[in-house]
Amino acid sequence: MTTQTDTPRDPESRGLPLTPALLALTMVSGLIDAVSYLGLGHVFTANMTGNVVVLGFAAAGAPGFSVPHTLTSLCCFLVGAVTGGRIAARFGKGSRRSWARGTFAAEAVLTGACAAVAFAAPGATATAYTLIAVTALAMGLRNATVRKLGVADLTTTVLTMTLTGLAADSRLGGGADHHYPRRIGSVVAMLAGALLGAWLVLHHGLGIPLLIAALVAAALAATVSGRE
Repeated sequence: MTTQTDTPRDPESRGLPLTPALLALTMVSGLIDAVSYLGLGHVFTANMTGNVVVLGFAAAGAPGFSVPHTLTSLCCFLVGAVTGGRIAARFGKGSRRSWARGTFAAEAVLTGACAAVAFAAPGATATAYTLIAVTALAMGLRNATVRKLGVADLTTTVLTMTLTGLAADSRLGGGADHHYPRRIGSVVAMLAGALLGAWLVLHHGLGIPLLIAALVAAALAATVSGRE
């Protein structure tokens, strides 16, 4: 009788690969920034590059921008990033799968709480500050995690370097871009999230896009693997 020994499967590879998971989170960033910019007084809670520029506009007295809103977003994002960094230092050398799932679960809980607040008390001043603070906290936590995961060209919140890479590494730019599918995918995902988020905010308010963001994060928390 011949005995065949199967090679054990890497437990970190079980589940959805990180690349499509991070593309899904890039779409969520579009949703979140549509909510914050269109519904919470022209402030970003995912894209901090834009937020620094917005802070300059607000400080100069440009109409439609708020220094308190923008500072709230920046400070809470930094708190989230510090928290994410400490979590990465504590758990990053262990199972990437468990670490990523835990972080995405936290994002789901935070954005789900924001959805509940948006449904319960739409239009209240306290609601605006709560949504800004909590979504920025969630995005800071996620960004720190994604940075430590180190998947190339998938930051999930900014596209400047992604677009630069697409152009500079293209054949027209003298390169041979082997990462163009994920770079294009990242741009499309952000655009799709922003488009869907803007339509939902304009026609249905803030609760539904936040609920969708929470459900996507929850699905990833249950399915993501630790490998690309």
